[in-house]
Amino acid sequence: MSFRNDKLEEFNQYIKFRKVAIIGLGVSNLPLLDYMHEKKARVTVFDERNIEAIPKHIMDKITTYNFTFHLGKNCLENLNGFDIIFRSPSCLPTRPELQQEEIRGAIVTTEIEMLMKMCPCKMIGVTGSDGKTTTTSLIYSILQKANYHAFLGGNIGTPLFTKLPEMTPESIVVLELSSFQLMGMEISPNIAVITNVTPNHLNIHKDYEEYIEAKKNIFKYQNEDGILILNYDNEITKTCANEANGKVIFFSRNQKLDNGMIVDGRVIKECEDKIRKHIFNGEDAILRGNHNLENIATAICATKSLVSIEDAILAIKEFKPVEHRIELVREIEHVKWYNDSASSSPTRTLSGLNAFDEEILLIAGGYDKNLDYEPLAEPIVEKVRTLFLIGQTSGKIFDVVKQELENQKKKIDIYMCESLEQTVELADRLAKPGNVVLFSPASASFDMFKDFADRGNQFKKLVNDLKS
Repeated sequence: MSFRNDKLEEFNQYIKFRKVAIIGLGVSNLPLLDYMHEKKARVTVFDERNIEAIPKHIMDKITTYNFTFHLGKNCLENLNGFDIIFRSPSCLPTRPELQQEEIRGAIVTTEIEMLMKMCPCKMIGVTGSDGKTTTTSLIYSILQKANYHAFLGGNIGTPLFTKLPEMTPESIVVLELSSFQLMGMEISPNIAVITNVTPNHLNIHKDYEEYIEAKKNIFKYQNEDGILILNYDNEITKTCANEANGKVIFFSRNQKLDNGMIVDGRVIKECEDKIRKHIFNGEDAILRGNHNLENIATAICATKSLVSIEDAILAIKEFKPVEHRIELVREIEHVKWYNDSASSSPTRTLSGLNAFDEEILLIAGGYDKNLDYEPLAEPIVEKVRTLFLIGQTSGKIFDVVKQELENQKKKIDIYMCESLEQTVELADRLAKPGNVVLFSPASASFDMFKDFADRGNQFKKLVNDLKS
């Protein structure tokens, strides 16, 4: 007997001929265009870009479906009288236009929140400032290895709302969830993970507190059967245990926990009533760096109620770095080039630096998210032989590194560059056999690139075009 998702059927009936607003024509909302047209909703599309900036095939679809549309910076002035509003994650629920519509009676939601509300199966959600993509992908790989009917989505993969008809109670959905997706969320996954919380996206969030509170929504709506996996070494995530409704599992690299999962040197150990069992040697992983051992430990915690540790280890041993995350691009004359474009904050770049024992030539800098670069200064002075800086944050990084060099009475070569192409050419000339060239910007990408993936792909092309 085939499964019938009654919640989805009820929603499909509800939206027929209803006034539906879709705000933002990004990845998560695009599948809604076809879906809402098929279900006969009365759709109006909003996007702050001008028509010239929106791909032609998207505008063709909007006009073919006879959807109304409002474009440009002030498009939300026309947001009035809707039954349900799908906002893009970057359109925060604190926008006055959204709040006014909600007061009037509209349902303000997101593609991901509606997916979670109608999902017929167990959900695992992962958030955090660093490590969430690798951890989410590891969890998904472990479930696949154990032959689960698993779906990967959220902030990575395919938007899953339109995949709801394929899901059954036996499926499992694995979601990477950003602070923007979690903000305003009123549902939590069955198993929730917070890898860590450090300052990020402060150019968009009102303040750090708003960012932290958004992250907490990943577990706030769990019941007593929920499972929450937390980083014991991070003060913010550690204290989240006090607000948990269900079971809490800690992981740690710095503490010998009585219960939970620990990273002891290069070994991952499972702890139960002070008995510590060796379960994985980090030397058997393809992933580099102690931060990735933490990600592995976290993924084991998240799947241990579903998959045997033996099966999990098999998947982990085969797991390769996610693209743009300490990704080996090429080795040229004994110089290894790594693409770490996803490192868009100082803490991520710090993890990248700590993944190597070799002498490093670092390429950093990019779009300014109002972050503090001082914590990165000492590690750069200690581990980097040559520093190449580009983008809006180049001056900020230069200032803190220069101050640290003066404090330590040291010198390193620093080059202020105009383009990524110039940095790659310079690094190619200056790198010596045995060196690592690490592209880890510690900044967002939007000053010079479409996104971090575009930035990473351009870096890889430049490196692959170098003559060996």
